[in-house]
Amino acid sequence: MDQLGLENFYKSKRILITGNTGFKGAWLSLWLNDLGAIIKGYSLAPPTQPNLFSITNQNTAYETILGDIRDYQKLYETIENFQPEIIFHLAAQSLVKYSYENPLETFETNIMGTANLLEAAKCSNALRVIINVTSDKCYENNETGKSFKEEDRLGGLDPYSSSKACAELVSNSYSHSYFQNGKVNLATVRAGNVIGGGDWAQDRLIPDIYRSISNKKKLTLRNPNATRPWQHVLEPLSGYLLLGKVLFEEKEIIKNNNWNFGPYDSEIKPVEFIVNAFTALNPKITFEIKSTPQHEHQVLKLDISKVKMYLKWQPKWTIEQTIERIHNWFECYNSDENMQEYCISEINEYTKVQFKKSLQ
Repeated sequence: MDQLGLENFYKSKRILITGNTGFKGAWLSLWLNDLGAIIKGYSLAPPTQPNLFSITNQNTAYETILGDIRDYQKLYETIENFQPEIIFHLAAQSLVKYSYENPLETFETNIMGTANLLEAAKCSNALRVIINVTSDKCYENNETGKSFKEEDRLGGLDPYSSSKACAELVSNSYSHSYFQNGKVNLATVRAGNVIGGGDWAQDRLIPDIYRSISNKKKLTLRNPNATRPWQHVLEPLSGYLLLGKVLFEEKEIIKNNNWNFGPYDSEIKPVEFIVNAFTALNPKITFEIKSTPQHEHQVLKLDISKVKMYLKWQPKWTIEQTIERIHNWFECYNSDENMQEYCISEINEYTKVQFKKSLQ
């Protein structure tokens, strides 16, 4: 049984996913395809080799338009021709370290890319829901250790965080200026540090762990005491899908339409805890600590009271379960298993799990 109630809703829905060749986008597309949705992707070519999009054979499952989110005309034509009912906007420059090296690309992609998407979306007469995926790093973090609520002040010192705060402002502007006609619900979603099998991005902890194993080199930890709201990739994606369903069925426009999806506070752990947990499963992992001059916040937590109350959404897997599942995923990948089937089975396992009782 699907505890999320998604199995009937998304069947035959026309869904546009930007950034579908990325890590989160590929998992979301795989899930929606399994639910019977009519999907069209709009994205750059897969950003890494290997990548989840390719190893799960999504290039043959539905059509993907290879295009840049900064290309307004191509994006407009894609939306006008497809006429989606729901848009999940995940196309972004998503790496903090890369944003320091390429700030203009980061700002152009995350700010103007979002503006392009929302402007082009106005041409879809069928459109009912837009979900813009931003980041937990969009908040102004003064290192107080508090859990951020949706109404807290936006900010961001590094280019990536700042660009995501700006993307929130762009969404808010379009929501109030163009989508107040009672037809389209535009929401932003802010997830924690998303981890899972199939991520090979540069300068992210889990891919770095597995690269260190394959390269037989020590893993470099830049900030081992930094505490993050780690969560398995299926956790926030389940929230996005549930929110899409609720907003589609909602007859009135929801005000203050921004939502945090994160773990319970008891599951928030420092970087070194995560590495030690993986080391317990694979003793080949060794690491060294090397500080960086670039700014990184020490503590980041999300308050998920709103989604618990209004969406009845809660996390399902503990951090220990998440780490074990990621370890098993990469073991299966290295054993040449059918990863499309494996990922779908993991999704089906997740949907059958009851939400945990509140721990906070």
